Amino acid sequence: MNWFDKLIPSRIRTEVVSKRAVPEGVWAKCDGCNAILYRAELERSLEVCPKCGHHHRLSARRRLESFLDPEPREEIAPDIESVDPLKFKDLKKYRDRLAAAQKATSEKEAIVVMRGALKGESLVAAAFEFSFMGGSMGSVVGERFVRGVNAALELGSPLVCFAASGGARMQESLFSLMQMAKTSAALGRLREARLPFISVMTDPTMGGVSASLAMLGDVNVAEPNALIGFAGPRVIEQTVREKLPEGFQRSEFLLDHGALDQIVDRRAMRDALADLLAILTHRPRPIWPVIEPVAASPEAEPEPQPESAPEPEASAATIEPAPESEVAGDSASGERA
Repeated sequence: MNWFDKLIPSRIRTEVVSKRAVPEGVWAKCDGCNAILYRAELERSLEVCPKCGHHHRLSARRRLESFLDPEPREEIAPDIESVDPLKFKDLKKYRDRLAAAQKATSEKEAIVVMRGALKGESLVAAAFEFSFMGGSMGSVVGERFVRGVNAALELGSPLVCFAASGGARMQESLFSLMQMAKTSAALGRLREARLPFISVMTDPTMGGVSASLAMLGDVNVAEPNALIGFAGPRVIEQTVREKLPEGFQRSEFLLDHGALDQIVDRRAMRDALADLLAILTHRPRPIWPVIEPVAASPEAEPEPQPESAPEPEASAATIEPAPESEVAGDSASGERA
């Protein structure tokens, strides 16, 4: 028996409950409203906050999986990799940066291109991976995009691109700048074939990507509150020595000034683009089973209990949210009372 047991009698000692460690990755914090969200719930809503609607960044592969039909899907040019033609080195070798990005994202480059279908209609879709060196456009990104355009020409199908990039990749110098002309010329061939190209700009779409392929859509769409432009806001303010307007370079600002055609919530993207493509291809509106995740419904307050009845325990497993009509009726009757 130690000295602590001798000092404090066992009858007044309390049992210490060991604190259970919370597993990592169970909870996430919203960047828009700072709410603590259940990670699985956030994934079901495609990384859109169910409380404030803030759109978090989504990986390229996850975006295409949620956008395209489950079958058929075929990735285009998945094995092409950069070869570092300039032997570029800054603080780190370019090869080392590529290896680190490939390990962190499990992708070989900053764009994923797939041949698939949207509600039964064939199309080619591309999505930038911003986590791969900021989604920068190098020679491989340009080549994959052009091969996606060629696949759309062969199939006679539309092309959809989800852009998320910081611009041209500086480690490839003029090789990356050349991709602006290369991708623009490829889209010119698509336009000559009278095949639709829808560009969806997500947060952020900047630099050489916004100055080339991202703004060349027959319809230019953006997600809410996406940062879209060429130079960043701080660079512009330092150059013109003026304070920029509130929300400058955000998708809502661009829509108000005619630079965008539409802003679409990510959870409604499949339906919205399917309707647009039906109009552009002169086809009837597609009717297809809904496969996208259902957004989490907002939390509703439980119905008030009589004073005599004991208050039930609050349990997430037992309390179900009431329908909106009932909640509205209860609140209205409460105000009249």
